[in-house]
Amino acid sequence: MHFISRSLSKSKPHSQSLPHHQTLVDPTIKFVRDRGIDHAVEKEKNLRPLLNLKNLLKSEPSKSVPISIITQKRESLQIPFRPIDFIRRYPSIFDEFLPGGIGIHPHVRLTPEALNLDAEEHLIYQSETYKQQVADRLLKLLMISRTNKIPLSIIEHLKWDLGLPNDYEKTIVPEFPDYFQIVGGRDRDGVLELVCWSDEFATSVIEKKAMMNRDSGYEKGMSIAFPMQFSRGFEMDKKLKKWLDEWQKLPYISPYENVSHLPPKSDESDKWSVAVLHELLHILVPKKTEKDNLLYLGEYLGLRSRFKRALLQHPGIFYLSSKIGTHTVVLREGYKRGLLVEDHPLMSMRNRYIHLMNIVKEDSKPVSVPGGNSQKKKQTVHDEKGKGEEDESGEEHEGELYDSSDAEVGNASDKEYDDDNDGNKSQRGVRKNVADNRGRKDRKTNLDVKGSSRKYEIERAVGRQPGKTKEKVPSEVSKRAKMHGGNNVLVSSCERSSLPKSRWRSLPDKRSST
Repeated sequence: MHFISRSLSKSKPHSQSLPHHQTLVDPTIKFVRDRGIDHAVEKEKNLRPLLNLKNLLKSEPSKSVPISIITQKRESLQIPFRPIDFIRRYPSIFDEFLPGGIGIHPHVRLTPEALNLDAEEHLIYQSETYKQQVADRLLKLLMISRTNKIPLSIIEHLKWDLGLPNDYEKTIVPEFPDYFQIVGGRDRDGVLELVCWSDEFATSVIEKKAMMNRDSGYEKGMSIAFPMQFSRGFEMDKKLKKWLDEWQKLPYISPYENVSHLPPKSDESDKWSVAVLHELLHILVPKKTEKDNLLYLGEYLGLRSRFKRALLQHPGIFYLSSKIGTHTVVLREGYKRGLLVEDHPLMSMRNRYIHLMNIVKEDSKPVSVPGGNSQKKKQTVHDEKGKGEEDESGEEHEGELYDSSDAEVGNASDKEYDDDNDGNKSQRGVRKNVADNRGRKDRKTNLDVKGSSRKYEIERAVGRQPGKTKEKVPSEVSKRAKMHGGNNVLVSSCERSSLPKSRWRSLPDKRSST
């Protein structure tokens, strides 16, 4: 096996016929959200730290770890908040228990459902087909690099999206000695270096699609239009549309070609940078990655500023999501209606983990930990229960007040009618008018009270009329009635008859509203 570098002659035909200039200057492109892609990004929230913790538990001989150890490794596990709260949030994945003995801290282990998923995931990583696919992705990544080598520290950032197992340096790299090798040790200073160039893999995904389309008649060096999808509501001005149409007609330069002869700020160089980003995202399993990961790689490749410009000027090819507390670059054509177009066994397995994460066990009983919040939760439940009982007793007491008040008013009315049966006609007329007014105001009050019944009940419970001054509790009225007998009712009736209409018409409102 011998190392074959990229030839500069591959890119010379393009340089003879291309006007090396950039026609789009300072574009103002309005960002429009894509709900489907945002949902695809957001549903994986906390999945990566969860699987990191799962792998830690599996690596231990006892298959369990004290919570104190997890707290110490929180940063390396990428747990976003308190580990104890993180563990208790997913009771379908993690089981919190107290091992035998006195003074032993609580431990965490995986549930049987999580262990079953882990066993299936392990079978995927061990399959020969999957290993071959991982090796092909690494090979294409090294071939895109100008120096045909990438530091292991950068690969570490992309390991999740490349679908690499945690021990890929020991399991994948040694099995493909004709693809690549590690130089300088297996630590962060090590470098993964290409061993042999492969013309078979030096063809991009978009080129393969163009070649498969017989009607296009594509040949090397011809133009290829990138597929574009814009968010609903995106508006493109005439200047941008005109530039984009001309840009699509430029010759397609493969990301595996050397374009050092092109000016960095030309439309041709811009299209090549887009081709590199397009191919990189196609290599990744989920067709997306964090923006910082691309910028780390772009800085090593000397393309950091070009990557930024490509992401800004081409929202129809790349989508930037701000969900889950970070910026994620998504290849638009890799998703349709928020779902990944290309099926992959690893993504199917991750979706099963997400499904298990969203299952909540109602009978889960977390173990109290010193400094935890289980006591607070119990106290909160107790307070809410007591509050509910207090509300129920308050409503019953309030109902008793209303019942006694209605009884007092009813008795007073009956007594008043009997005593004045042989009285003068003027008082009968007054009582008749009062009754008529009471009926009309009852109907009006029923309509008004429906919208603010709860507010009225609260104010009534503390002995206060809504929007009025304080009113005496009906129990005092009953006491006074007992002390003075029925004469008190007659006196109040006579007093009402002598009062102006503006004063005594408001009296039935209190009775009807109660």
